[in-house]
Amino acid sequence: MANELQQHISLKKLNTFGIDATCKQFVKIEQESQLEVLYDQQIFANQFFVLGAGSNVLFTKNYEGTIIHMANKGISHFIEGNYIYITAKAGEVWNDFVWYCINHGFPGVENMALIPGTVGASPIQNIGAYGTELMHVFYSCQAFDSHNGTFTTFNKEDCKFTYRDSIFKTEHKGRFIITSVTYKLGLHTAINTSYGAINAELAARNIMNPTIKDIAQVVSHIRVEKLPDPSTVGNAGSFFKNPIISKDLFNQLKQTHPTIVSFPIDEQQTKIAAGWLIEACGWKGKVVGNVAVWKNQALVITNTGQASGLEIYTISSKIMNDVYKKFGINLEREVNVL
Repeated sequence: MANELQQHISLKKLNTFGIDATCKQFVKIEQESQLEVLYDQQIFANQFFVLGAGSNVLFTKNYEGTIIHMANKGISHFIEGNYIYITAKAGEVWNDFVWYCINHGFPGVENMALIPGTVGASPIQNIGAYGTELMHVFYSCQAFDSHNGTFTTFNKEDCKFTYRDSIFKTEHKGRFIITSVTYKLGLHTAINTSYGAINAELAARNIMNPTIKDIAQVVSHIRVEKLPDPSTVGNAGSFFKNPIISKDLFNQLKQTHPTIVSFPIDEQQTKIAAGWLIEACGWKGKVVGNVAVWKNQALVITNTGQASGLEIYTISSKIMNDVYKKFGINLEREVNVL
């Protein structure tokens, strides 16, 4: 177990945008106890950033602090009554965790197959896809407090989950390092085919009674069709959140833009498809220098080769300005900008 702090490491292969940035210091965490050593060395008294798979980060310049790269591994579970409790270490790849569940016949996360990133990032972002959100399956997480050097446990209520958000992105931003997450799945959870795209693909495959494996395979297929592979095209998946607006604003927009894509939240609010807004502003498939908006999904911004993080950030700002001018809606970036 090395606790070696490496100096001036390239992060190009550690972020899915493929941005060639460096960090001042770098340490790979394979055991939780390494964090206590780093605390004693006062590493957390200065600037640091926790990096998992680098699939939700945009480096706009070299990072002048310490990168804490979470690479601890391990998944275990136990069954109690009608529930399965599964604990995965923060460094586990999220999709590997999903397939662990599927291979053991545990339902509840199959709609989130192929979401990029690691287990440790899942509660921070309250990740979700195709009608399922992390908050529905989250039980607790263990986290290291960089302020006092102790480990603490957060339950679901502690995390204050909302759409693509949690306490780890708001009042505790940058304070806690998640080391493991425990999920609670129901043995008899019903399969969720609420999204039309899933039903259409199941019908195309002539699957009438889908299993959780069928759902995961269909979701993976849909994602691959719509989204570029980060190993060949630099990207961070969805660059923007789907904005939530008032019912009043939605009704106004519906009159002038009858084809607007929306998802009702409650009596007062509606979620709008950010991809639709961006496409309506003419950005889908557009290439500017080394940056492109993905031809199959306008939510995705790509690095066509040699883009800098600043170039990508600039294009994202132009998209946000255009959407605001046309619709009066403020888009919010989903990626961490450093």
